[in-house]
Parts: sequence; C-alpha cells; structure tokens
Amino acid sequence: MTSFRTALALLLMASSPALAQQNQEWFVPGQGGQRPQGQQQQRPPQQPQGQPQRPPQGQPARPAALPPGSPPPTAVIGIVDIPEIQRLSTAFNQVREEIERRRTRLNDDLQREQNGWREAQQALSVQRTQMTPDQIRARERELQDRITDSQRIFRNRSQAIEQAAQQSLMQIEEALAGVVRQVAASRSVNIVVPRPLVIMNDPGFDLTEEVAQQFNRTLRQVTIAPDSDGANPPAPPTPPARPAAPAPAQQPRRN
Repeated sequence: MTSFRTALALLLMASSPALAQQNQEWFVPGQGGQRPQGQQQQRPPQQPQGQPQRPPQGQPARPAALPPGSPPPTAVIGIVDIPEIQRLSTAFNQVREEIERRRTRLNDDLQREQNGWREAQQALSVQRTQMTPDQIRARERELQDRITDSQRIFRNRSQAIEQAAQQSLMQIEEALAGVVRQVAASRSVNIVVPRPLVIMNDPGFDLTEEVAQQFNRTLRQVTIAPDSDGANPPAPPTPPARPAAPAPAQQPRRN
C-alpha cells in the first residue's frame, strides 16, 4: 500500500437549459418596410397579468434563486508528501518489515511442502508396480488429501498476513490523519493537498517534514496481530466500537 485512502468530493455541474428560439422578423431592403400582403405579424401570446410566466412546454422550470450566503474562508494551503512520510515513519517501517518477514517464511514453507508433494508422487510411481490397485488408490487418495489440506492451510496463512497488514495500516492512517490536522491547525492551514497533485509550489507551503517528525513522536510502534498457523481461517476484523449515545435528560416531575 503506497498511499493512504482519501475521500474526494465530486461536484456535479448541471448545464443550464437551452434558450427558447424567438421568432424574428427580417427587414428586406427595397420594400419600404412593407410586409407582403396576406402576411400578418405574429405576436407572442400575452400572459394574463397577475400570473407568473410559465416555461415553454418540454423545458424544465428554472429553480428559484437562493438567498445570498456567507462566503467561504480564505484558502490557506498546505502540501504533504505521504510516501515520504511513510519512508521516514518508524511505525510504517516496522509493519512493512514484519509483513515481509511473514510472507518470506510463508513462501519458504510452501516451497518445502511442494517439494514433499513431488517426492511423494515420484515414490508412488516407483512403487506402483509392487502394489495392488487398491493400495495404489489408497496412496493416491492419501496424497491428494495431503495436498488439499496443505493448500487450505497456506491459504488461511496468506489471508491472515494480509489482514494483519490492513489492520496495522488502519492504525497508521488514523494516527497520521490526526497529526496532519494538528500540524495544519498550528499553521492556520485549512486545505491540505498531496504533493503529487501539485505542479509547483513555494517551500513554505510544504508541511511534510514537520508532519513526519510529529508523527514519529506520536506513533513509534504499531500492534500487529500475531501470525497464524493456518489451522483455522482468520476471523473478520472487529469494527471499532461506537460511543454510546447519551441518556435522555429526565423531565422534572410536576407536583
């Protein structure tokens, strides 16, 4: 995981309805402003007084204008380089090294188990001529059960490793979000953007170093779930407990 999850708000811009085409009258030179006989000027139907004008058929009604609201505050921007903070983070490096160590051990154990499968298959091929059909079927069934059980165990171990990594990274994300807010508040920053989205900037906008230092002081170690032997599938992660709702205030009794 090279970057943290971010929430992006999408603003849908609704296009304004097309303007209704108006009937136009063209002045033709040489006719003295006279219209051909048989043609009368077409006037748009007049709306009765006291009634709001209705939009032409097939066009949506325009929404009423909203009352003026308060303008947003002046933007004070800060820039943060998340990959650089990860590289300097003691907690992040602890999780990365532990997860890599578990994955390496899992691959080594799987390689040894696969070598054992091949050796068992080769031995069965050599002994096949000295065994009865029932003995051959029993040995094949035994080898297949061994392979099936081993695959289930290694699959459970792999899922447990990935789940432990996700849970540890969630702890890092929550702590880092708090540190970013803390540093931004100390600088009166109200907008923080990741560095890859910025083409150029003045160094004074960059909060990366300060955030990295404060983050290491806040979180130096993460609790990683213990490694699993794969006998049982990993339990689903437990969602964080929600704070209990406050008890309703009791109404005073009337005498």
